Amino acid sequence: MPARATDARRAAVLGKPIAHSLSPVLHRAAYDALGLTEWSYDRFETDEDALPGFFGKLGPEWAGLSLTMPLKRAVIPLLDEISPTAASVDAVNTVVLTEDGRRLGDNTDIPGMVAALREHGIEQVESAAILGAGATASSALAALARVCTGEVVAYVRSEARAAEMRRWGERLDVDVRTAHWSDAEQALGAPLVIATTPAGTTDALAVAVPERPTTLFDVLYDPWPTELAARWSMFGGAVVSGLDLLVHQAVLQVEQMTGRAPAPLDAMRHAGEEALAAR
Repeated sequence: MPARATDARRAAVLGKPIAHSLSPVLHRAAYDALGLTEWSYDRFETDEDALPGFFGKLGPEWAGLSLTMPLKRAVIPLLDEISPTAASVDAVNTVVLTEDGRRLGDNTDIPGMVAALREHGIEQVESAAILGAGATASSALAALARVCTGEVVAYVRSEARAAEMRRWGERLDVDVRTAHWSDAEQALGAPLVIATTPAGTTDALAVAVPERPTTLFDVLYDPWPTELAARWSMFGGAVVSGLDLLVHQAVLQVEQMTGRAPAPLDAMRHAGEEALAAR
């Protein structure tokens, strides 16, 4: 049962660090557009040790929580149920608190990635490449399970990371081949390239962007554009940004927490763009 959309309700994003999060900007913009004048959305710096105590203090006014690192797996034991999507990658980024006191976990990053790709005309690709092998890479693999019909090559720095990506591929039923990061330039010729690495990691690859690039999905949004994304755009390639992902996953969160759909995508994106420009 979704949270009530009429009473004064609370929601928030939790994580550590959290000061940089755009989630309050996006969710508050949605509340304004939906006329939910008594709803509020805050941010709380919270780590794994503090999470159970935070949950223990949640009252009936709470509608939901957004979770970022390092809480996406730590929250699972605190929930009554998680969705198959969240279970597929052992990661929850959305908690809906129901009127009857249940705590339901979901992962909107995965369908958010798919929605962001589709917004840019990417419905299906024959193959893809992933740069990196962290937590976001597993969500990228889960998204590719829905849009990629062939092989996914993951470029990683260690055999341990390579083995982990192959295990995720088996679990998600994705044909995964791994290659060393030293060969990452080869990734740039794939029909779809998903960069999941921290800021600065792919800067050195910018000089290797092909003359006719295809589609780059760079999950970063601040600073933006990355050197890779800027050169990709300069050469005429399509670029999906981290803000695209952030907005689409937040749209799904708003719909689940408020019970109101569709959420105001354009208003949320505009608020995010303005906030980033102000930085």
